[in-house]
Order: sequence, then structure tokens, then C-alpha cells
Amino acid sequence: MILPATVRNEERIDWIRCLPFFALHALALSAIFVGVSPVAAIAAVILYLVRMFAVTAFYHRYFSHRSYRVSRPVQFLMALFGTTAVQRGPIWWAAHHRHHHAHSDRESDAHSPAQRGFWWSHMGWFMTPAGFRTRTRLVGDWMRYPELRFVDRFDWIGPLLLGIGLYVAGEGMRGIGTSGIEMLVWGLGVSTVALYHATYTINSLAHRWGRRRYATKDDSRNNLVLALLTLGEGWHNNHHHYPSAARQGFFWWDVDLTYYALRILSVLGVVRDIRPVSERVRKRNLERRP
Repeated sequence: MILPATVRNEERIDWIRCLPFFALHALALSAIFVGVSPVAAIAAVILYLVRMFAVTAFYHRYFSHRSYRVSRPVQFLMALFGTTAVQRGPIWWAAHHRHHHAHSDRESDAHSPAQRGFWWSHMGWFMTPAGFRTRTRLVGDWMRYPELRFVDRFDWIGPLLLGIGLYVAGEGMRGIGTSGIEMLVWGLGVSTVALYHATYTINSLAHRWGRRRYATKDDSRNNLVLALLTLGEGWHNNHHHYPSAARQGFFWWDVDLTYYALRILSVLGVVRDIRPVSERVRKRNLERRP
């Protein structure tokens, strides 16, 4: 099928706009020349974990699905911290994710591997003019907060502050075997690129690789490996069965580190009204095994 020129233009890769994305990959590759210290490696792992939590708990389970409640100041801090993952702003992220759930694995799904293949679902879709824009009609609940619109509009502030902080910290720790450039390369470059591609697997692999517990209308799968990499997001078939829940590992053997952390935050009074998974939901619409 030959697409109209307007559609082709919307789905072309915008190489200029993607330069920061490629620059971060180049920064990560420069680790070959910079080397690594234990301090820089530990910083990279810690920043991977805490920023993955920001994506899964804040961008996904809160801003996309509103599966628990927080105060307005905490909401703002969650949005700001989420930008340090360098996956754009919370409103943009939530809008695209809500669109995905509304059209999962159908032709209009922007990142279905069934429709456009692995690489498009993994990263090609957000590199286009269509992927860059925010579907504001899907996020009217967040558009009414001016502070969230500000964070979403200036989503580069968080990563910039993180990069500056890492460089300054590295220069201050030269006495224990690291440096500013090493901390920048590993704490921002390597950690962010690892975070990118682990997150993207939920689009590209979690609709192809794994087991189906529930008969959903898409091809979502549960995958323990992806769940461990993404702190619980790999229970993707569970999630598409009941997207509103804060818990994606529906059973005790479904390891969901994000949910465990949210429970701790609820004990501390930071979050409240965590939406559970009822026994009725767990038993509904189970896949029939041959």
C-alpha cells in the first residue's frame, strides 16, 4: 500500500530533532575511552534503578493510569524527577501511553510490533513528527496543572541538572579514583542508554515474547526477565488485562519491585489510595489452555 505524502511525512525519521538522543548514545560509547571506576559503576547502577522507578511508578502507573493518589507538591516533584530519565515530559509520556491502550496492536497503535516490526516499536515511532507531538485531548486531567505543563515543556531541565551534578560530584571525588567526565559518561550516558532500551522492550518484546495468562484483545505477554529489568513492567499481559491497578505482578510469584516500593511509600504517607487487584479481576477472562 502506498501511503499519502502527508502520512509519509508524519512517519519519517526527524534526524535533526533526534540529535540529542544519538548524542547520549555517543556519550555512552565514549566509556570505551574514558574507562570506569567502582564509584562510577555504582552511580550508573543506582541511577538506572531510581530512574526506572520514576518511569514505572510515576510516568506509567501514576500519570498514565492514575492508579494511586499523591498531594499536588509530590505530584510536581514526581514529574520533575521523571524527566531525569530523559524520556520527555510526563504529559507527553502519558498521552502516548493512553493512546497505546486504546488501540493496542491495532493499525493505529503507534508502537505495535505486530504492525510495524521490532525496530519501529522499539524506538522508531517516537523519532517521527507524529511521535513528537502530544495528544493533549487524552491528558486533559493533567493539562489543567500549569506546573506540569511547565515541566513537560522544559523537560530538558532535569537531565541538564543531573549532568551538571554528576560532573561536579565526580570532580569532588577525584581523591577516590573517579572524575567529572567519568561520572558524566557512566552516570548519565551509560545508565540512560541502558534505561532507554530496557524501557523500550515493553513495547517491542512484551507483545511478542512470553506467556499469556489472560485473553486480552491484544498480544501482550508476561515475561519474568523483562519484569526484572524494568522493576515489574514485564507483567504486561496482567497490565493489559487490568490497566488501572498499581500492581502489575498480580500474584506473589510475579516479582513487581515497583509495587513493593509504592507500598513502602504508602506506609510513609507519600502515596495513598493504591488501587488493588481483586480476586475477581485475577480470575476473569483467563486464557484457555489446550
